[in-house]
Amino acid sequence: MSAQERYKYDVLVIGAGGAGLRAAVEAREAGLRVAIICKSLFGKAHTVMAEGGAAASMGNVNDNDNWQVHFRDTMRGGKFLNHYRMAELHAKEAPDRIWELEMWGALFDRTKEGKISQRNFGGHEYPRLAHVGDRTGLELIRTMQQRIVALQQKDAKEYGDAQINIKVFAEVTITDILKENGKIAGAYGYRRENGEEILFEAPAVIIATGGVGKTFKITSNSWEGTGDGHALALKAGANLVDMEFLQFHPTGMVWPPSVRGILVTESVRGEGGILTNSNGERFMFKYIPDVFKDK
Repeated sequence: MSAQERYKYDVLVIGAGGAGLRAAVEAREAGLRVAIICKSLFGKAHTVMAEGGAAASMGNVNDNDNWQVHFRDTMRGGKFLNHYRMAELHAKEAPDRIWELEMWGALFDRTKEGKISQRNFGGHEYPRLAHVGDRTGLELIRTMQQRIVALQQKDAKEYGDAQINIKVFAEVTITDILKENGKIAGAYGYRRENGEEILFEAPAVIIATGGVGKTFKITSNSWEGTGDGHALALKAGANLVDMEFLQFHPTGMVWPPSVRGILVTESVRGEGGILTNSNGERFMFKYIPDVFKDK
């Protein structure tokens, strides 16, 4: 396949949100050369919409909290349809990821004792969400960006080239995952600015492109959330599972039209906000699942 630009890397990460950047850091720290591809500008990932916080059983507010309780809450919240191993890993490793972010420079809100503050959230037995006001996702992206830059600065000092081992390709859309003899061989796409074709050779491709929210008329998602990663994986021969499990956030703006789709963070309810219908009635009590009625 011909292209106006060609590059060769060990790992290609498609997507520059929290997941993509963390994967890129891990690959680089393992000694691999990494390319990060983002559809829009670097730092404009949808991770910024994670406003309320990140769940981790650190026990800073209630020392009865632990990963087992977090795991139980997660499984119950998913009606036990969850992939239990993924839920277990999430519950176990979440505190380490929060401490890691703090070590890399994230400025979490603090308790009076100086610990990372944790707030209540729906479905959680204890206050568990580490947060930075109502802009947690923005702080996460800022921190991960700085981590990428720190790795580049290290390479600049050692090799005289900041982008020799990890490079960001902004405003690039990938249209195809490439395969050779049944194995992943790279990816093909174009630069959004001028339409020029670009080809990446890589034996490993990580897809971290986010969700499909922009397929709905009213959404808090930005224009990038069009399911590119799902399409790339499907075209490359992957099986897509659990496609019916889309998250519909319970609170968002619908009027006036100028604010339609703007998210109302879940922390509003965690801090005591209530949902009422047009008659002022707290209607949600009628629809509580049996598993939560004793709470």
